[in-house]
Amino acid sequence: MTLLPETARQIDTQVAQAQLDGRAPSLVLGVVRDGALAHLAAAGEHPRPDVDLQYRLGSISKTMTATLIMQMRDAGRLALDDPLERHLPGTGLGAVTLRQMLGHASGIQREPEGDWWERTAGVDLTTLLAGLTADMIAYPPHRTYHYSNLAYALLGGLLERLSGMPWADLLNERLLSPLGMRRTTYAATEPYARGYVVHPWHDTLREEPRTDTGAMAPAGQLWSTIEDLGRWAAFLADPDPSVLAPETVTEMCSPVVISDLEAWTHGHGLGVELFREGNRVYAGHGGSMPGYIASLAVHRPTRTAVVGFANSYGLRTGHLGALGRQLLTLVLDREPAPVTPWRPAATAPPAELAELTGRWWWMGTEIEVTADPAGDLHAGPVGAPDLRFVAEGPDRWRGRKGDQDGEILTVRRDEQGRAVALDIATFVHTRTPDQEP
Repeated sequence: MTLLPETARQIDTQVAQAQLDGRAPSLVLGVVRDGALAHLAAAGEHPRPDVDLQYRLGSISKTMTATLIMQMRDAGRLALDDPLERHLPGTGLGAVTLRQMLGHASGIQREPEGDWWERTAGVDLTTLLAGLTADMIAYPPHRTYHYSNLAYALLGGLLERLSGMPWADLLNERLLSPLGMRRTTYAATEPYARGYVVHPWHDTLREEPRTDTGAMAPAGQLWSTIEDLGRWAAFLADPDPSVLAPETVTEMCSPVVISDLEAWTHGHGLGVELFREGNRVYAGHGGSMPGYIASLAVHRPTRTAVVGFANSYGLRTGHLGALGRQLLTLVLDREPAPVTPWRPAATAPPAELAELTGRWWWMGTEIEVTADPAGDLHAGPVGAPDLRFVAEGPDRWRGRKGDQDGEILTVRRDEQGRAVALDIATFVHTRTPDQEP
């Protein structure tokens, strides 16, 4: 699906202006819709960007580390409320939980001790753990949002201990290969853009180092391309169940902590940043390493995303992220939403399900109940039943969408076995407004 010409023109213009204003050697953004790259906007010539040119992901790597943790959780290998001590004993930080670490609510300080890890060759996990002390807690857990690269290094170390595999190998086996992300790699792999510092007074370029960050790698080591980052955005929007259950990705995109307590425009889920733009919430993450910035913003309800890279720090992470979200809003406002055609059901629902469909009443208010081909019930206002219920047993259903999510629907029957009422979380609906519940 391509964009309308005027939408594409506006995106190209804004990307070109951002490259000029930010003095970026190269800048590239891609629009992803329904799992495919719908538009590429590129500016700059050092080098000329394309879909297969690698840049550094920086902290977008954290979203993948978090996904590996959630895979382990779903497999029963850990629980999110496990203390770190259970899996990495002796750190001195062991009382904090994995959930707190994933959501930057643990209070663990942002960086390890020593030189700035982003520009320094990293140490191995044993050395990193040996340098930890109990006073590396900046705040008590859940006192405030406190971003921590160190927390993600420890989550990566936990993954290595549980799996018996290096973090990079586990990532390739569990995520990159299944999703076809062949150009997302631990180290730079040609063709890749060199990262630069742009001199503030005479516009010359100084190439930045490309370090192996060692045990800090789970916080920001990876390299990727617009095409591959678009695949990752498509996964976050519409997950492949063979990689991670869709409901688990939804859980990741639910807030653990709000960082902006005045306006509630930014927060963090389980490894995923959350941005509120008007009435929409975008899931994603920013990323930076010396000489590189990256952005990822996904609107999950419409399976639309904008991903981007630049190879200098001039735009700064926040500026590129803001541009990406601005362009995502532009696409959502200007582009017609894809319409899924109606198709008739192949077969009628079984009699015991069909009996529950139709109109029901509660306190003079009418609702409608329908059944879908999967055997789920939908209930809500006539013409727009927005609740979904999944069968749990005979005459018992569990809410899985809408304001009755998690609640129970039970069927009440008369002496002849006919369904005469639906009890939805103690609100009893009858077939006519005159019936007593």
